[in-house]
Amino acid sequence: MKIQNFSVLIGSKACNARCPYCISKMTPSQGMKLKKGKVNWRNFDIASRIAEKAGVMTVMLTGKGEPTLFPEEISMALDKLQVYNFPIIEIQTNAIVFSTEKERYKKYLQEWYDKGLTTISISVVHYEDKKNIELLYPNIKSVDLKKVIKMLRDIGYSIRLSIIMVKNYIDNIEDVDKFISFCKENNVTQLTMRPVTLSRSKDNPEVFEWTKKNKPNKKDVNKIYSYVRKKGNLLMNLMHGASIYDIKGISVCITTCLTLNPNMEDIRQLIFFPNGKIRYDWQYEGAILL
Repeated sequence: MKIQNFSVLIGSKACNARCPYCISKMTPSQGMKLKKGKVNWRNFDIASRIAEKAGVMTVMLTGKGEPTLFPEEISMALDKLQVYNFPIIEIQTNAIVFSTEKERYKKYLQEWYDKGLTTISISVVHYEDKKNIELLYPNIKSVDLKKVIKMLRDIGYSIRLSIIMVKNYIDNIEDVDKFISFCKENNVTQLTMRPVTLSRSKDNPEVFEWTKKNKPNKKDVNKIYSYVRKKGNLLMNLMHGASIYDIKGISVCITTCLTLNPNMEDIRQLIFFPNGKIRYDWQYEGAILL
């Protein structure tokens, strides 16, 4: 069996953003709570060995909440990952603390870079700060995405912007083209686009209903994807159905949030939960290895 990615959950369900479509609230908690619990580092090493033997290229530090709220745990995970031969280590974040607590996190960001973190993947809904604040950070007055990107680039990180496509935000070709230009102007090398996705679970009815009402129109998403295919040069197709194109020198990936193909011998991801559970899908509690 080959595994494409190794996802490591950091911290707890605590988050400093207010994303109304939060996918983690629509998938089972798998034992995670708002209060941080003790990490089962023994099983973390087992999961890392499985991932290494399965040929994983990329480790993604992520969370059911916001991983950067737990910087010491990130540092510990990076220390332990140095034993293994994973060439790319990324973190998925809303990046709020890099703007609101810049001086405190500069030290951590340099430390993480020195310990092997290669890529910062920032989740957004728009290239305009006011749009991101409006939907994602209603309790925060100012987050300057351009300044955050520059700070991270100055340290040496590769930057990916991960767009969640929402109705009336990024849901048309014109704004996609502007977003690609934004990436070019700000030295962002990777852009991932995925429509906001409904989980099959309804663990949080409020989030489920908001997402259902604010999904971009399927025709509009298809137009965007057709535009990317026409405008770009295909670089590769990934096992979970995502495709990567070169547009203006930017790596543009079109994909979905939740994917599991039971007919494939290979799996998209191995997922380590802090309580020691090792899983291979976010939605189904029975998708467990240990």
